[in-house]
Formats: sequence, structure tokens, C-alpha cells
Amino acid sequence: MRVEKPCRVSRCFTQHLCAPADEVFPLLCPIREMEWVKDWRPKLVVTESGVAEPGCIFVTPGVPEDALWLMRVHDPVDHRLEIIKIIPGMVIGTIAVALSADGESACTADINYAYTALSPHGERAIGEFTEVHFRGFMKTWESELNHFLRTGGKLVSSEADLTS
Repeated sequence: MRVEKPCRVSRCFTQHLCAPADEVFPLLCPIREMEWVKDWRPKLVVTESGVAEPGCIFVTPGVPEDALWLMRVHDPVDHRLEIIKIIPGMVIGTIAVALSADGESACTADINYAYTALSPHGERAIGEFTEVHFRGFMKTWESELNHFLRTGGKLVSSEADLTS
């Protein structure tokens, strides 16, 4: 048996979204994200209801391995979710999102990512998950979601450059 000190990283970000939590929360779903996230194409979604729910499993393509996702918490009343993400032989992590009202017509999304490396390759990946990279990813996600909430369509690359 090997016992090692973990190599971990945690990142947090608060998004400001232009719709109430009841409107935003259903969009945080492996199926519904295809409506607004550029290049989001899960290979497989396992769900009883056809959308996000506790126990929902999805697989996304990746290099060197596909990512496996398990929705552990999906609470549409309190507007919070937690997903366990595993990239076999590389990292395991959690993604937590909690929506809170920000007036009557907007909300904030507190987003927390935490990854633990499972190998030297995972340690390199964690090293690349810098604060700068994470903030850029979160701002893109925020722009894409707000664009969808305003227009009902996906944000195209040239529009994303203008909102950054």
C-alpha cells in the first residue's frame, strides 16, 4: 500500500447572471448545456428523467482519457448542485454551484472547483489549472450563459471576444 500527501488545487469564482435562479438552474445540466456552451458535447448521459438529477452520469471526451461525471447533489429548490468528476489515472474532483438571488431579475452563482491528482500526469494538469486559467474559463462561462439568457442563442466566438 502507498500513502502519499495529496497534490490538490481549489478555485472559487462568483458569476453575475442576468436572470433569476429559477430560470438559470435548469440550464446547469449536461443536456441543456448543449444549448448555450460552445463545444459542449457529452458522449453519453445516463439519466432517468432526461435531464440533470441526483445520480445522473455523463461522459465527456478528453485527452488522455474521457472524463466521468456523477451528479451527487441536484437541488432545484435551494438552487445548488455538486458533481464528482474523474479523469481516470489523472484527477478526481468536485464541482459545486450555488445560486443566490441578486434582486428580482438576477442571481449570482458561487462556483467551487477542487481537484486532487492521482498521478504525475494529474499533478501536471493541476499545475496548469492556474487562477488565471480558471478565471478566464469562468468569465467565458458567464458570458455564454448571460448571452443565452438574453437571446436564447449561443454566443459566437467574435461576440465572446467583445464581451471579455
